[in-house]
Amino acid sequence: MNDNTKVASYLAQNIAKLRHKKNFSQHQLAAVAGIPRSTLTNIESGLGNPSLSNLVKVSAALGVGVEELLSRPRAECSLIPSRQIPVQQKKQVQVYKLLPDKIKGLEIDRVEFAPGAIMGGHPHLAGTKEYMTVIKGEVIVHLAGKNYSVKKDDVFAFPGNQPHSYQNPKKFISIAISIVIPVPAYA
Repeated sequence: MNDNTKVASYLAQNIAKLRHKKNFSQHQLAAVAGIPRSTLTNIESGLGNPSLSNLVKVSAALGVGVEELLSRPRAECSLIPSRQIPVQQKKQVQVYKLLPDKIKGLEIDRVEFAPGAIMGGHPHLAGTKEYMTVIKGEVIVHLAGKNYSVKKDDVFAFPGNQPHSYQNPKKFISIAISIVIPVPAYA
C-alpha cells in the first residue's frame, strides 16, 4: 500500500468513526459540512481525492483538526505500560504525562516531588481550571500571594491562568495528580 492509499484509507476510517460517534448519517454530515453527499461518500469509501477546502469543511463539521482526519486511526482502547509513560524531569520533580491522546489544553499528570522540591507552574489559558489531589504526603500551592496546603486525599481547585508554584514541605517524596481543564470543557 503506497502512502497516498494509506492516507485515503486513514481518512475514510476516521471520518466514518467520527461520524458514527456523533450519530450523523452521511447526509447529515454532508449538510453540516456544506458539501455534496456524493463527495462525502467518495471520501468515506477511500476512493475520493478531496480538496483541502472539503477536508477543512468536514473536519470543522466533526469538530476535529484536519491532522486528526489524516492520521493513523486511534484504537478505542490502549494500555500503556508504566515504562512507556512519558516523563519530564524538572530538577527535583518528575512529571508523568498520563494523557496519551493530545487534547488541546487538557493535561493529566502524576507529579512526584523530591523532599523539599519546588516547581514553578505555568499559567494556562484564561478561564482554565486546575485541580490537584495529593495521593502521598503534602504539596503547598503558592497562588496569588497565598499558600494552600494540600494534604493526602484533599482536592484543591484553582484558576489555572494565575501564576503559581508547588512545593513539597516534607522530608519524603510527595505525589500528586494534576488535572488541567480548558475553558470550554466546564463552561
